[in-house]
Amino acid sequence: MAKDKFPVTPAVRELRRFKIDFTPFVYDYVEKGGAKHSAEVLGVDAYDVIKTIVMEDESQKPYVVLMHGDKEISAKNLAREIGVKTMKPCEPDTANKHTGYLVGGTSPFGTKKSMTIFMERTIADIDKIYINGGKRGFLVSMKSSELIRALKPVLVNVAIDK
Repeated sequence: MAKDKFPVTPAVRELRRFKIDFTPFVYDYVEKGGAKHSAEVLGVDAYDVIKTIVMEDESQKPYVVLMHGDKEISAKNLAREIGVKTMKPCEPDTANKHTGYLVGGTSPFGTKKSMTIFMERTIADIDKIYINGGKRGFLVSMKSSELIRALKPVLVNVAIDK
């Protein structure tokens, strides 16, 4: 793909700031298609497509959670692991306000508000991941080690099968 044929989002600016080598992928976004659709379009395993979910605790403090595309987050286990009473996904409008991105195009890079980032620990075992580039229908691939270097996520073990 030509370097000038993808959107320059706040996420792309952050990737460049951290000098992360990434490959952009633009595809036709499908409402509620999620990681499964992205994986099919790119011809990769949904396990390697990383979802970015904005969640909040009982005091409405927001967090970013990175999860494999073919897994779900156990909100109960996440709350227990990080020492809060409850965790739940933010409403789309709330998530949009915290990140500056539309749900379906949320990237953990370049969020409007600085939030603690939790990452399912097995993501670190994947060499090349695919993660949202800050716009619906736009993923970037990179080494998981680069994501860890830049974002310094807290590793958790909260994945459950769909």
